[in-house]
Amino acid sequence: MLRKLFAPILRPLESGEIGPSYKPSHRTILKAVGALFLVLSMLSLAALIYTGQSGALIPVVVFLGIGGVSLIVGTLGSDVAVSKIWGNR
Repeated sequence: MLRKLFAPILRPLESGEIGPSYKPSHRTILKAVGALFLVLSMLSLAALIYTGQSGALIPVVVFLGIGGVSLIVGTLGSDVAVSKIWGNR
């Protein structure tokens, strides 16, 4: 059910084949990076509330987007999607 909900994010990343340098640890690292970006988003939100500056909304949105996509792909995505996030390096 969650895969259907997040299909617009997962579908473009799941076409193709697994990159040559893919390792299962890449999924774990992607989840950790996603969690760190969500923490940064919450810290930015606290700064936004504290300062009241509307310009602080930009980092909140960016960090929330990066963290959300990373966690979605890391938890629900296939190995191909994780490989595409990391690239074929």
